[in-house]
Amino acid sequence: MIRSALLALALLAGPAFAVEPDEILSDPALEERARAISANVRCVVCQNEPIDSSNAGVARDLRVLIRERLVAGDTDQEIYDFLVLRYGDFVLFNPPFKPSTYALWLGPFAILFIGGIAVALTLSRRSRKPVTKDTRLSTEEEADLAKLMREDTTK
Repeated sequence: MIRSALLALALLAGPAFAVEPDEILSDPALEERARAISANVRCVVCQNEPIDSSNAGVARDLRVLIRERLVAGDTDQEIYDFLVLRYGDFVLFNPPFKPSTYALWLGPFAILFIGGIAVALTLSRRSRKPVTKDTRLSTEEEADLAKLMREDTTK
């Protein structure tokens, strides 16, 4: 039963890979390099999906382009450089750390830092607020409360 469940799962997982049979290179080493490069390249349409698993037309074109450049003898770095030249650093899942990408790399930390300061200021203001009203019950309120509690226990 477990084997049939695993087989069904494997068959269902097959369509998740968008690389089509006509794209696959006959040389296993080149195909492995193509898959490795494709896993690090962002689909410019889907944005948070690698082109290796995207069904978008642009992703297919990029997969074919990568394979063509590999067959032509380009190195992995030459292919990455070509894609960055054409689409910008956005096409890479791990863009380089340089002045044009500082906001991308440092932005989340800046937002976290500013949020931390805002929370700290809010909490410090909250704890410093003086109590303006006496929250104790008056003698009349205590008598009324005692009366209500006696009535509730007699029921």
